[in-house]
Amino acid sequence: AYLRGLHVIRHVPQPVSSVLDFGDRNPLELGNHRDAGGRVGFLGAKALALSLMVNTSIIKLNLSDNWLQGEGAAAIAEMLKENCYISAVDLSDNKLGAEGAKAFSAMLLENTTIVSLQLSGNEFDDHAAKYLADALIANSKVEILDLSYNMLGDKAGEVLGMAIAENIGLKELKISWNHFCSQGAAALAKGLGANIYLKVLDVSYNGFDNSGAAALGEALKTNNVLEELNISNNRISVEGALRFALGLKENKTLKNLNMTRNPMQSEGCFGVLKALQANSDSSIEILDLP
Repeated sequence: AYLRGLHVIRHVPQPVSSVLDFGDRNPLELGNHRDAGGRVGFLGAKALALSLMVNTSIIKLNLSDNWLQGEGAAAIAEMLKENCYISAVDLSDNKLGAEGAKAFSAMLLENTTIVSLQLSGNEFDDHAAKYLADALIANSKVEILDLSYNMLGDKAGEVLGMAIAENIGLKELKISWNHFCSQGAAALAKGLGANIYLKVLDVSYNGFDNSGAAALGEALKTNNVLEELNISNNRISVEGALRFALGLKENKTLKNLNMTRNPMQSEGCFGVLKALQANSDSSIEILDLP
């Protein structure tokens, strides 16, 4: 079916021999084929989509680092509206942009089988975040979402924060290596405080600063679900660490906390330890401090 699709679409890049007939192979791994005859590209994605539309054996699809761009993402998204077998999709590093975000948002309004979605490194900005937020609010099936290594800023934090508050499906969210600063961080933290499903959150390598840390501390006072939190490398100083620690005094569910690569100094680290010591109901098992 894939070969027939290639004949339908002109000028499709020559696919690598290893994927000409994927048959019943599962998972379908086409990620990072730069050393095997060239990337799939958006034309190749269209050809693949034709075949996967009716495929009933593939449940995991990896098309990472294949230069799909928005047009290729749209083709894959249309396929996923029809395919009810694929449950894990990796489209990391494909330059999907806002067009790709829009296509996948529309798909997630209809798809009920995808539980894991990797979309890191796709040049998603604040404009793209609006589409992603719509999907988070409407979709309750995706449990793992990776939006790391993008260009999401404070405006994105505001819309995503509201979406996180309403989402009833996500269990793991990675939004590290973005551009969230104090304002966006506060909005994300507010969403976390209202969320009752999320268990793992990675916001490392952003710019939360002290105000963002304080907002996270407030969220931890009310959130009784989160188990893992990574806030490493967020410019959190002594002040931020102490304000964040106020949440640790009351939180009962957090098990794994990473605060490394923050300028907290000894005073900030001591404040965190003291807060945990004062909380007899703390569940902390793993603690990483600077």
